[in-house]
Amino acid sequence: ETVLIFEDGFDLPEFAAFPLVRDAVGREALTRYYRRFVELADSEDVEVVLDTPTWRASATWGATLGFGPDDLRAVNTEAVELLHQIRNSVETDTPVLISGCVGSRTDGYRGDDRIATEAARAYHRSQVCTLKEAGVDLVTALTMTYADEAAGVALAARDVGVPVVISFTVETDGRLPSGETLRAAIEQVDGATGDYPIHFGINCAHPDHFVDVLDPAEEWTLRIGLVRSNASRLSHAELDEAEELDAGDPQEWGGDVAALHAGLPGRSTIGGCGGTYPSHNEEAARASANAVGAGL
Repeated sequence: ETVLIFEDGFDLPEFAAFPLVRDAVGREALTRYYRRFVELADSEDVEVVLDTPTWRASATWGATLGFGPDDLRAVNTEAVELLHQIRNSVETDTPVLISGCVGSRTDGYRGDDRIATEAARAYHRSQVCTLKEAGVDLVTALTMTYADEAAGVALAARDVGVPVVISFTVETDGRLPSGETLRAAIEQVDGATGDYPIHFGINCAHPDHFVDVLDPAEEWTLRIGLVRSNASRLSHAELDEAEELDAGDPQEWGGDVAALHAGLPGRSTIGGCGGTYPSHNEEAARASANAVGAGL
């Protein structure tokens, strides 16, 4: 979304990228964006995960943007098909995984508008099922703000038989917007789902916001295998009020991400979130080139 808005000049109401799948110019921009990551992964000889642009493509956000249930099923399917087309069109031996992206039911920066786990399971099941049937390799839930909803997504994925990654966002103190600790949230989801997620992640926060709460000696930290961090050190509240993009220093950010990546025993996938451009990920990839099992 950062690139689509600030580099390509798109207007994304509600920060939703999925409508671009149905627009010729939008599809071209998305294709250009994703191919840059495949090319980067190929140059660094690492695997790459491409997330569908469907973070907002669930019932609540869809209704706000004028997409009913049938339209949402269709656009989620089309988003997966687009990534299949990209994967099939590139000449590379680099493994390319397609992940169906699921976002929070409401604001991804807040944790006060909550629903229970079973309600979240029912809410997310339709999108998760559609993504699975369209042919994703896995589903990734990004910017989860509290454990109950995250557990619901994981259970929905288990219901339809698709692998899932659950990624939380945190505030500047390393806690979820709900006030829960990362440890408590991860342990709650694992407990509710029988350890179903492949692993957990952290996204939409700068490494400085959570590095101090991680403990490589603790089992819950071993469950973290995804880090997609912000370029900015600003809080979520400050980012909401910001009138200009804070892209930070790509080289410094890349070094921070690489250091964090190397220090996580369960490390698997790294990438960028708010305020990052492909140039940020290029810096992180170069800095992480010697990390065993690194992926983008």
